[in-house]
Amino acid sequence: MSSRTPFIAGNWKMHKTVAEAEQFIAGLLPRVYSADAVDVAICVPFTALQAMVDSTRGSRVEVFAQTMHEAAKGAFTGEVSAPMLSELDVHGVVLGHSERRQYFGETDKALAQKVLVALDAGLKPILCVGETEDERERGDTERKLRHQVQEGLERLSPEQITEITIAYEPIWAIGTGKVATPEQAQDAVAFVRALIKDKAPEAAPVARVLYGGSVSPDNAAELLALPDVDGALVGGASLDPESFGKIVDAAVHIAAS
Repeated sequence: MSSRTPFIAGNWKMHKTVAEAEQFIAGLLPRVYSADAVDVAICVPFTALQAMVDSTRGSRVEVFAQTMHEAAKGAFTGEVSAPMLSELDVHGVVLGHSERRQYFGETDKALAQKVLVALDAGLKPILCVGETEDERERGDTERKLRHQVQEGLERLSPEQITEITIAYEPIWAIGTGKVATPEQAQDAVAFVRALIKDKAPEAAPVARVLYGGSVSPDNAAELLALPDVDGALVGGASLDPESFGKIVDAAVHIAAS
């Protein structure tokens, strides 16, 4: 068993009003209050950040934003900066989710800057990487991951690399119901860890690498038991406190085994 603490993060995407978020957290907190061996986070829309920070104070649940701009301020209508998130006591931020890359044109170059800015602001970044179905079928998975990871870590010191989490999410498995086989997930996550080792050998045993892509209570135990998988970035299954709680339970069980 790895010495890295398992990390289960729920990405709500564009779901939940503040009232719905409050109802969710009221159901989740009793489910995870004793999950001492696992780090838990919810990644919520901007509108619910303050409410969730306030409602989770003193609990083991951390609150992450789903994106941010790399500039501290400026004429960027609709964007939110790292200082704005820090002021709310947000714990971290998801960067480079495939939907942000696909629909909003986020580039590896911009994400490398965002990762650095997040760390400088005291935010914990989750950097998302992953290949499309076409890229996997062409045998380009490793090429795609190499570019994304190397670019994302390029400007970081070894110490900073230990503070980030990388989430491997095969794009073809996000929201589709498809899940990478255990072999596919392990191979990709192990390759990501090898890339970290190439950049900073001392960081590779410490930096956490998650799996994401249609993670559910039914498949979580198998995926979380893989030797290089340190947790999960959960999508649809994180919208229900009972479902999300079962995934946390699976991580607790594996951590204790």
